[in-house]
Amino acid sequence: MNAHQSLAVAEPLRSREPVAPAAAIVEPMVRFEGLSKTYPAYRDKPSVQALQDIDFAIARGSITGVIGRSGAGKSSLVRLINGLEKPTAGRVVVDGRDISALSGRPLRRAQRSIGMIFQHFNLLSSRTAAGNIALPLEIAGWSKADIRTRVAELLELVDIADKHDRYPSELSGGQKQRIGIARALATRPSVLLSDEATSALDPQTTRAILDLLANINRELGVTIVLITHEMSVVRQLVNEVVVIDGGRIVERGHVADIFTHPKHPTTQTFLAEVLGDTVPVSLASRLEQRPVTAGKAVIRVQVQGTEAGDTVVARLARELAIDVAVLSARIDEIGGQHVGSVILGIPGGEAVSRQALFFLSQNDFAAERLGYVT
Repeated sequence: MNAHQSLAVAEPLRSREPVAPAAAIVEPMVRFEGLSKTYPAYRDKPSVQALQDIDFAIARGSITGVIGRSGAGKSSLVRLINGLEKPTAGRVVVDGRDISALSGRPLRRAQRSIGMIFQHFNLLSSRTAAGNIALPLEIAGWSKADIRTRVAELLELVDIADKHDRYPSELSGGQKQRIGIARALATRPSVLLSDEATSALDPQTTRAILDLLANINRELGVTIVLITHEMSVVRQLVNEVVVIDGGRIVERGHVADIFTHPKHPTTQTFLAEVLGDTVPVSLASRLEQRPVTAGKAVIRVQVQGTEAGDTVVARLARELAIDVAVLSARIDEIGGQHVGSVILGIPGGEAVSRQALFFLSQNDFAAERLGYVT
């Protein structure tokens, strides 16, 4: 039950109308099946198990964020999707093809349908913007006339048509990344992989690049897999989130659900950094860990929905017959939904705060008691 549902459970409707046939199952764009990757020992370095028991699917046309700390296994996952690495166990299926079973010419042909955007752009300094975009088309054997047309289309798409003849040394970081995106889209891929593509950019440029990727996803229907260690990037762009820690998936789900109900400590740490869930200084300086006379329990509640903050306050006040105070609140729009946290002051001592926490838990609100204030 969420903040918008009634406490009562409605009687399910029973219809005599014939049931419509189920819609055809749409094959995921990317599917990982029992995937593991171990890098063998090398010289004085031991073997490393980068990924273990990876099982999940990425829907067609979606934007999926894969997030984890450095060394968590994110880059290994990318290299398995585009066939640059082979799994030790399991398989990777991309657009219906088992990439992990391909090699030689069939693999190179499949890789043309998988675009790649890099953290440090990887542009050839000896080629102009147009020349860099043209490179994969030349390798694929396109005619010069078709290449000119396609390059012009892509420069227009990424909004730097005026940089056609500029060299990388003459471009800003954001412009270089736009060239990198255009190059990745040159052969009309069905999947676009972004490996930390914004981590070398300033915040304003990062937002512009993420807006561009969102537009590409809408206009072209390209499935985007975003590898990142930045939850702020996930918040702005993705639909689904996969959290990797120590080579394993520790949590996954819709971005709004992950932001409001994080279960794994790794996810909770990421969210604390980006949501500003730290207690305001003016409040933190007054917090006590034991109840104080005539004080309030301080409870933080994760909320979801346009009016979720108001709803939780009203319901607590009504159900427990107490005067609930809002001490702090922050609401963001994430994945098309409003999510955030509200810090409440609950009068009545420890017993009432326990009642409030129980009520919130029973109604699917993630909540924690931070302490007490006078």
